[in-house]
Amino acid sequence: MIKTGNTIISIYTEMTPNPETMKFVANKLLYPGKSVDFIDETTAGPSPLAKELFSFPFIKSVFIASNFVTLTKTADTDDWQDVIPAVKQFLKDYLENGGAVVNEDEVSKMRQESSNTVHADDDDVVKRIKELLDNYVRPAVEMDGGAIQFKSYDEGTVNLMLQGSCSGCPSSMITLKAGIEGMMKRMIPEVKEVVAEAE
Repeated sequence: MIKTGNTIISIYTEMTPNPETMKFVANKLLYPGKSVDFIDETTAGPSPLAKELFSFPFIKSVFIASNFVTLTKTADTDDWQDVIPAVKQFLKDYLENGGAVVNEDEVSKMRQESSNTVHADDDDVVKRIKELLDNYVRPAVEMDGGAIQFKSYDEGTVNLMLQGSCSGCPSSMITLKAGIEGMMKRMIPEVKEVVAEAE
């Protein structure tokens, strides 16, 4: 039997606008085209990777998307620089050894009330909101290590869910009001206001 060598994984970090979060980017797709947010250890069941990451005492939440993991540290952890080397080494070893990132069957059982997926029963305004989020907002916020998901639309008000580095980020409200709300009002006249809730 011929064994091929595993891909060498490299991990680099990127700061996010949220000082509590750090983005760890891999040279490999972890969860292509999707994202999942684990707000604490009790929610990490569908992700063997998230479960392992929560074994670090300074990890408060784990967000996995595309080719990166955004980690939120606990408030009493002073500095990212002290813990980055250990996390990078862990991720490199875990991925090189073929560790599972996400169990899709289990993720689909999680409550999926917030999603940008267009459904057949969505009305026209909701379809346009979700398409705008997916095409314009997602690429920008993923660069900052986060995600913004559609939650609901009611009489002109769009309710969004902030995930990853966007959750609890001081600048996310500015992004939401100045950027997303402005764009939605211009492109979807029915939208009057955009509000957000963190998980």
